[in-house]
Amino acid sequence: MASISATGFLPQSLTLSSATARASTRRPIACLSAQLQQQQPPSQRIERRKIMVIGAVGLVAPALWDSSNGEIEMAMAASSGFTDMPALRGKDYGKTKMWYPDYTETVSGLQYKDLRVGDGPTPKMGDTVVGDDKDFFKFRLGSQEVIPAFEEAITGMALGGVRRIIVPPELGYPDNDYNKSGPKPTTFSGQRALDFVLRNQGLIDKTLLFDIELLKIIPN
Repeated sequence: MASISATGFLPQSLTLSSATARASTRRPIACLSAQLQQQQPPSQRIERRKIMVIGAVGLVAPALWDSSNGEIEMAMAASSGFTDMPALRGKDYGKTKMWYPDYTETVSGLQYKDLRVGDGPTPKMGDTVVGDDKDFFKFRLGSQEVIPAFEEAITGMALGGVRRIIVPPELGYPDNDYNKSGPKPTTFSGQRALDFVLRNQGLIDKTLLFDIELLKIIPN
């Protein structure tokens, strides 16, 4: 699996990891590499993107596929044992789908594991999510303002929890464009880093890694 290097941050940060270099800011979002199979224990390092929830949780957004052709290609990839990647559609070869034994896979294809299990309540439908204590990054769950994987992960979390998610391309940024759906980098370097992963035609694997911490829920 390819990996990339660049630096930036989402509201409380975004980072991409690379085979040749690594750079980070306060919080990470990383391009998933094969090294994920050899992760250090969470106790050694929990890089995380902080999330606060302020209001009520929306519906988990569906995978973003607009045409029946895309659905057929996904089915063909699944039946052949390959993970669906737009750059490899129509080919008689592909990249084998990776399952990580310490992760749980949902029906949508999202894989996750809890680095810390929360002991509080879970968000309810319609909640507004805020990225830090200054309302710097906020969205209403169910509004499809952020990528589907992000909403699905937060929906199943409990207050105080930290969850790491592996995001397949179909649950990531639509049309590989972070301007169409959040979370979005807030610096030029962060935008350039994410853009390199999403728009680089030579980088076939667009799998991403997010760490999410659920800090606060205010009931409706």
